[in-house]
Order: sequence, then structure tokens, then C-alpha cells
Amino acid sequence: MASNARNGRQEQSSERREQILSIAAHLIARRGYSATTVRDIADEAGILSGSLYHHFSSKEAILQEILRSFMTGLLARFEEIVVEDGSPRDVLDKLIAHAFATIESQPDAVALYQSELAYLAKQPGFEFVQDHSLRIEEIWLGQIQEGQRTGVFRANLDAGIMYRFIRDAVWSSVGWYRPGRGHTADGLTDHFLDLLHQGLLTD
Repeated sequence: MASNARNGRQEQSSERREQILSIAAHLIARRGYSATTVRDIADEAGILSGSLYHHFSSKEAILQEILRSFMTGLLARFEEIVVEDGSPRDVLDKLIAHAFATIESQPDAVALYQSELAYLAKQPGFEFVQDHSLRIEEIWLGQIQEGQRTGVFRANLDAGIMYRFIRDAVWSSVGWYRPGRGHTADGLTDHFLDLLHQGLLTD
């Protein structure tokens, strides 16, 4: 009986932590990290500010957990895609598709990352954000360069510039894409890849 009760309390605590993380991600994505206080998060969660510290030691710890979970999962899936069979075009297409799917499923984490990256890069304890970002860049850029090497992509274009164009076009869509309002992640992927592969001109 005691063990069951303890397990029940741990499960409730875990669920509460996830709820707080979700609320914090949403608030920070909308208001910004500096403008979001522990009291804001606690009020939205329906608890006292002091009670929040039973789950997290600080606002920084909340942000670290949000981003570590997000970045670790994103990087892991990108690495899985790379080791799957496929040409550089196939792999790049899958990377792009997963990025749009992530925007659809985790818009707050994506928006938070987009808006706070420059600030976080200078903060102790957030080194993992830059490390993961650089590894993701290596993966995407590597596929573009391999595609150029094998003749799949045009070799006369700068790979770094192409990567930045693609990256910024994809991830910045979190600012305007609203799931359920006429578009889906799959639809955005199809539109983007058609434009990427075929261009805008009819000729």
C-alpha cells in the first residue's frame, strides 16, 4: 500500500512538472524570457510561487529543461534520418519534413528557441544549446555539400548560404503557421519542397 501511494505521488509530481514546463514554454515563447517571471508561471499553473520551487530550483532550471528536452529530441531524430538509406536529396527532404512536423507539434519550444538563442548563447549552463545547434547545422550542411559533390545539387551555389536560406525559411514559419487554419505540417512540407526543387518560374 505504501509503495502504491508513493508511486502515485511520484506520478502526480511528474505530471505537474510537465504541466509547469508546458506553461512556462508557452509564456516565454509569447512574452520573452526576461519578461516572464516565476510568479507568472506559478499563477498560470494555479500554484503559489513558493510551490513551484518544489519542482524546479529556478526559472533558469525550467528553461534549461525545456530546451534540453527539445534540442536532444530534435538532434536525435535528425541523426536517425541521416543514417537511414537515401540520397542527399532524400535525406534533406526528410530533415525539412521533420522540422515542419516539430513546428506543428512543439510550436512553443521552437518559438522560444528562435527568440532566445542569441541571449542563451552567452549564459552559463546553456552551452548545450549552442553545441546541439552546431551539430544540427553540420547535419544539414553536410547533406547539401554531399549533394553538390555527387551532382544532385548545383555546385555553383555557396553551400553555407543555401543552408541559411533553407534553415531560416523553415524555422521562421513558426511565427505565422497556425495548425488547424487551413494548413498542416505535411502540406507546408510539400509546398516548400516543391518550391525548393522546382522553383517559382513556370519556364
